[in-house]
Amino acid sequence: MIGENLKFLRKNKKISQEELANELGLTRSSYSGYENGVAEPNVQNLLKFSQFYGVPVDVLIKKDLPSLGVEKWHELSQGVHVDLEGKKLRILATTVNEDDNENIELVSEKASAGYTAGYSDPEFISVLPTFQLPFLKKDRKYRTFPIKGDSMPPVSDGSYVVGEYVENWRNLKSGYPYIVVTQNEGVVFKIVHNRLDDAQSFQLCSTNPFYEPYEVHANEVVEIWKFVNYICHDIPSVSFKESELTKAILGLQADVKHIRNTYIPKND
Repeated sequence: MIGENLKFLRKNKKISQEELANELGLTRSSYSGYENGVAEPNVQNLLKFSQFYGVPVDVLIKKDLPSLGVEKWHELSQGVHVDLEGKKLRILATTVNEDDNENIELVSEKASAGYTAGYSDPEFISVLPTFQLPFLKKDRKYRTFPIKGDSMPPVSDGSYVVGEYVENWRNLKSGYPYIVVTQNEGVVFKIVHNRLDDAQSFQLCSTNPFYEPYEVHANEVVEIWKFVNYICHDIPSVSFKESELTKAILGLQADVKHIRNTYIPKND
């Protein structure tokens, strides 16, 4: 299979065997043997091919690239190597209660630091605190994550956000809040704009305008959870529009004037 994949990638790039061999420091005869299946490239050369084409080694070895459809090949050629639609097995470690109902695991602030490494480890998930919210739908999977900082008001620092597991990332609705678990940043809570079709990425935005939006490539994402509700330790502050404040002040002034005219006797 790897020989057919190498031939497919080279032809797609529109270069000759000799040009490719010179580019990667190989002899033409040895490279020709890889394509024809009479020799297998060693690990060092596999890494060279992977870097040159921007395709992971496991894709070179395991996938039948010539048989991919146009859409899947476009995703691979643009650097998307994850299962966007959740059609393959996506490992989700979970726990159940004594009635065999799915628990809502609570990822503590301490546990969130290791969540990117332990999210698919049953042992890591099994020691998390669990609880139930009876008003949530029974056929969905939920998890609760801690929120740090002031980037997503009215959700304040120290709150916990309950998320519903998203299997098909193409179903993400732009402009809605999600918990996004990334390889580099860990757990983040943001307004997400779905840019899979044009940029193979997600744009993450804060509700606090002080923070600039930024892009996360789909390959960096390991899990996504749709916002359901949040648990807060304080009452969010309420802000009024200037017009509303003006109206309220004028109303108070009218009330004071009415009280003064009605209940305070005038001096003769």
